[in-house]
Amino acid sequence: MGDKSLLVKDLGERGLLERLQRYCPVDVVGDDGAILTTDPHKSLVVTTDVLVDGVHFSDRTTSPYDVGWRATAANLSDLAAMGATPLGITVGLSLPGDKEVDWVEEIYRGIDGCLNLYPTPLVGGDICRSTVTTIAITAFGEVSPQKALLRSSARPGDAILVTGLHGLSRGGLELLLHPNQENNLEPIEFQRLIKAHQRPLPRLDVLPYLTQIPDSIAIAGMDSSDGLADAVIQICENSNVGAIINLTNLKVFSGLIKLVGLEQAQEYLLYGGEDFELVLCLPQNHALLLVEKLGNDAKIIGKITDGKEIKIALQESPDLEKTLNINKGFRHF
Repeated sequence: MGDKSLLVKDLGERGLLERLQRYCPVDVVGDDGAILTTDPHKSLVVTTDVLVDGVHFSDRTTSPYDVGWRATAANLSDLAAMGATPLGITVGLSLPGDKEVDWVEEIYRGIDGCLNLYPTPLVGGDICRSTVTTIAITAFGEVSPQKALLRSSARPGDAILVTGLHGLSRGGLELLLHPNQENNLEPIEFQRLIKAHQRPLPRLDVLPYLTQIPDSIAIAGMDSSDGLADAVIQICENSNVGAIINLTNLKVFSGLIKLVGLEQAQEYLLYGGEDFELVLCLPQNHALLLVEKLGNDAKIIGKITDGKEIKIALQESPDLEKTLNINKGFRHF
């Protein structure tokens, strides 16, 4: 750890950049832009996410290390949602001059910790003075044009598949905001909920399995960063189709039920957001094989239908249905 009394304004821009360039490959940074070699037979995928202090993170629930981790995971998740393998990221950091340098370096340690899992280099960025701390990450990836996951590729009859559990991040946030609600959670349940919120894992591990599906099979995809319901709705709207979700197929994490009860847990599952799982739509036979290969908590939760209606079959009465509410998911405004 560094000197916690050292402030950003004590170092200045060049001094801070010299410190932060430790987290970048030495042969990439130093010029006005990074040069990344790409395969001529691949498409370049670019995505940007902005995290704002007081909106996406706070000292109350998120350490600076975890801020860096979550910001990085969000961008890598966007690449995974496109079927793209990461090439590198850049970081734009805005912050007050009286912010501690150690706090800033912890952000970059968190970024580095997440990147090293995949591995992906940090290849540049920018810093500037601001009254509000913001972190803007741009991630670059590549994908074969035939393997790109698009929200507009869903077709009637496709199975709707999720790569893992939902609602855990929202449950973790609830625990961090109200630690007295720990109740009768097992330690492993408590830690899983907290980790789901503070250090989510983008599902880049799914991509090798998708490459085994023939190029002739179109796969619609999106991550669930703004909620499972939001992902299903956006895929349907972009593909001009409808959907039916079977609530009995939506597995609810045991710790989440203990924390808030089944009904609220199901709301978190559908609308909580920031779980960073993938929501995929593809033909039933390929979906079944994919679930078998992924194992763990991957599930087929419904199917794509003709028309525009997006509904949930209720668990207590399969003949009754309710409509997904697009206004319940995360909204910036």
